[in-house]
Amino acid sequence: MSSQPKESGRIVVGVDGSPSSKEALRWAVRQAKLIHAGVNAVIAWEYPPLYGSIGWLDAPQSLAEDMRVWAGQALDDAIREIVTTGDIARVKPTVAYGTAAAVLLEAARGATLLVVGSRGQGGFSGALLGSVSQHCTQHAPCPVVVIRAGAREAEQVPSETEQVNSRGPSREPPAP
Repeated sequence: MSSQPKESGRIVVGVDGSPSSKEALRWAVRQAKLIHAGVNAVIAWEYPPLYGSIGWLDAPQSLAEDMRVWAGQALDDAIREIVTTGDIARVKPTVAYGTAAAVLLEAARGATLLVVGSRGQGGFSGALLGSVSQHCTQHAPCPVVVIRAGAREAEQVPSETEQVNSRGPSREPPAP
């Protein structure tokens, strides 16, 4: 028999290379260790819209493979930067085509938890919550944790007695 506990769930985390997504990955890996779960690190990619003299155009199909590779490299770089060697086996990288919100919601089906950063690569830097994280909190099939970049570590890492659920964190008193 193995001395390693069997994984008891799956945490999905959205990663786009932004500071808050890297913090989300760090948090997800720590939480996965606490609850003996695996981590599915997900990055989404899609064709960028191009504007030409006749209006909006689709990007050339020949860019598809390059974009998938670039997305995969961004995900691999984030995993290499954040995840320690001892935890790397716990993390399964996934590169998927589609909008970030749609890809994350699909990946979260059957997951124990969905973890996203508060702000991604695009949009308005002054907003407290990005469009993807907001969409995920409203439509996810599982509890969602939103992680801010630069927040104090003590605020982000749950104790072993903290439980995260769809109504927010609830703390149980420590055992005597």
